[in-house]
Amino acid sequence: MADTLDDAAVAERLRDLPAWTRDGDQIRRRVEAPSFLAGIDVVTDVARAAEDADHHPDIDIRWRTVAFALSTHSAGGLTGKDFDLAAKIDAIAARHGAA
Repeated sequence: MADTLDDAAVAERLRDLPAWTRDGDQIRRRVEAPSFLAGIDVVTDVARAAEDADHHPDIDIRWRTVAFALSTHSAGGLTGKDFDLAAKIDAIAARHGAA
């Protein structure tokens, strides 16, 4: 099991992920895709990355808006795994033109 990060470490990791915000024991981000299908493509690519990392985000799809929430439930909070996947989600969103 991964170790949870303290508040200072979470704040430090968030500096590299400006689109993400902390919400308790989660980090969150919403992306706006150029179309519904582009949003689904983002979700599909994130699902593959999450499966490869064995770390799965909560995902909410609302037309072109996709919301992601990350937390390491098995550790009871935020770990490096959350921030690693967040960076991958940022890259995937950018590749699909989602902001």
